[in-house]
Amino acid sequence: MLITITLSCILGKEHKLKLELSQIIPQIHANLHNSWQKDLREVITEPEKLLLMLNIEPKDYLQHFKARQLFPVRVPLPFIKRMIKGDINDPLLKQVMPLNQEFIISEGFSHDPLQEHNSKVEGLLHKYKNRALMIVKPGCAINCRYCFRRHFPYQENSPNKTQWQHALAYIADHKEISEVIFSGGDPLMASDEHLTWLIAQIEKISHVNRLRIHTRMPVVIPNRITPALVELLTTTSLKATIVLHINHGNEIDSDFINALEPLRVARIPLFNQSVLLKHINDNAETLITLSEKMYDIGIIPYYLHLFDTVQGAAHFNIDEKRAVNIAKEMMASLPGFLMPKLVREIAGKANKTPINLA
Repeated sequence: MLITITLSCILGKEHKLKLELSQIIPQIHANLHNSWQKDLREVITEPEKLLLMLNIEPKDYLQHFKARQLFPVRVPLPFIKRMIKGDINDPLLKQVMPLNQEFIISEGFSHDPLQEHNSKVEGLLHKYKNRALMIVKPGCAINCRYCFRRHFPYQENSPNKTQWQHALAYIADHKEISEVIFSGGDPLMASDEHLTWLIAQIEKISHVNRLRIHTRMPVVIPNRITPALVELLTTTSLKATIVLHINHGNEIDSDFINALEPLRVARIPLFNQSVLLKHINDNAETLITLSEKMYDIGIIPYYLHLFDTVQGAAHFNIDEKRAVNIAKEMMASLPGFLMPKLVREIAGKANKTPINLA
C-alpha cells in the first residue's frame, strides 16, 4: 500500500514523496521502543530526590541515606510512578529505600549466602546438574535492597565476547547441560544485538535445548520488551521461557500489562518468582492478590522464596514457621495452579529445597 505525503519546504516548494507504509510503521515502532534505554539513563540514584518525588519530606529520613554507600540506589521512573505518594510505608518504596539497618552485622547472615562468588568459569555458575547460569550483565535497572547478590563480585564476572568463549566451551564440554539460564544482575540490561549474538552461540551447542531468562527489567521498565526481543525469542531454535520477579500486586500496572502482550501473543511461557519480605508482602492476602493479578495477565506463579540470608538485609527476613502459616492460608484460598512453591535455596544443594507445609 502506498501513501503520498506532501511537505512544505523552507523554499516554499512542494514535494510529493511516495513512501511504502510497510516501511514507515516498523521504523516508528522500533524508535518508540528504544525508549527503554532512555528510561535506563533516567533512573533515580538519590534517595532525597526519590522522596521528594513522592511528596515525602527527606529531612525526616536523613539518617538512612548513608546506607547507599553499602549498595547504590537505583530506581527507574516507571516503577516510581506506581508508588503511593506521601506513604513512606509504600510496599514498592520499601523495596528500594536505603535504611540504616543495613549497617547492622547479623549473626547467621553472610556476603555470599549461596556460595556463588567463586565461579568455575568467569560469568558462569553451574549450580544444578543439567542447568548452567550465565551472568549476562552485572547491573540491574533497579537495586532492590534485599538482593542476595548485593555483594557479588560483578567486576570479576563481566565477560566480553572473547571471554564468553570460555563459558560457552564449558557448556559444550558438559553434555548434561540441557538448559542455559540468563541471569545477572539483569540479562535484559544487555542490548537486543548482544542477546542475539549470545543466543546464536548457544544454539550451536547441540545438547542445549532450553533457554530461560530471569529478569525484573520488564516489571520496572516495561519498554524493554521490544519487537526485536520478541522476534528473537520466537525464532530461536531454543525453547525460550521468561521468569519475572514481582513481589507485590502494586507492581502490575497498565504499562506493564501492555508491554507483556506481544510475549503472550507469541506464546512465550511467563512465570514469576517472589521473595517473602517482611512488611512488604508477608501476609496471605497480599500474595493471594498477587497470584490472581498475575494469572489474569498470563503469568504463572512459580516460586515463593524464603529470604536468602544476605548480610545487610536481615530486616527483610521472616522466620520459616511464619512463612509456612502464610503459605497454608494461601492454599486455603487459591486453586493449586495459582499456588507458588514455597522454597529455600541452600548453598551446595542440587536443587531448591521445598518447605514442608504439613
